[in-house]
Amino acid sequence: MKLIADLHVHTLSSGHAYSTLEEYAAQAKKIGLPAFAIADHGPAMPGAPHYYYFSNMGMVPEYLDGIRIFRGIEANITNSEGTLDLSDEDLDKLDIVMTAMHPRCGYENGGEEKNTEVLVKALRNPRINIIAHPGNPKYPINVKETVAAAKARGVVIEINNSSFVYSRPGSWDRCLAFAKEVKKQNWRVVIGSDSHISPMLGVFDKAIELVKEAGLGEEQIVNTSFEKIEKYLLRR
Repeated sequence: MKLIADLHVHTLSSGHAYSTLEEYAAQAKKIGLPAFAIADHGPAMPGAPHYYYFSNMGMVPEYLDGIRIFRGIEANITNSEGTLDLSDEDLDKLDIVMTAMHPRCGYENGGEEKNTEVLVKALRNPRINIIAHPGNPKYPINVKETVAAAKARGVVIEINNSSFVYSRPGSWDRCLAFAKEVKKQNWRVVIGSDSHISPMLGVFDKAIELVKEAGLGEEQIVNTSFEKIEKYLLRR
């Protein structure tokens, strides 16, 4: 399975990541990855960039040394109403808007039923196009209900490689359940590295293993072609 873009990449601007945009572009060229998306954490996360960082993303060229750069954010859900931590005006300037729940960003774990309710509220914002690491056991959400709501809103589910290696222990079974439910409901996923340093860019091995176990084919994985990225993400 060949992925042409890594749509979940954090630069040092996130405050707890370690590589620059230029270092990522150089790594992408080195490994033959045609594209990646900047997905730095939204302003509510401690250490994350100011909203000026996102409102100024027009300065980032679409291509850097031949590598396609998608401008994006991993926005935080900040309260029980599903509010994101960047204005709609600034979100409108971005290509990729993924969202997730993170500790100390305003909304804390309220249990599966409440978390699902809050996430579904967040998905009412038409600017969101990816749910990041939905299998996170620290913020459990209902698998069937979440996939149905995501499909209804045209929001793609992420399978996050870092969840199985570094970041969210215990994610495998829940992520597998999400992948199987995506197949059942005939929806779509993206695979992301959730890279926080350039050597992690384009590392998808565990996530690919999981989607194969779930029986997902390339047609259901958005970042296997620019055409699908355009159709399911950029045309929103």
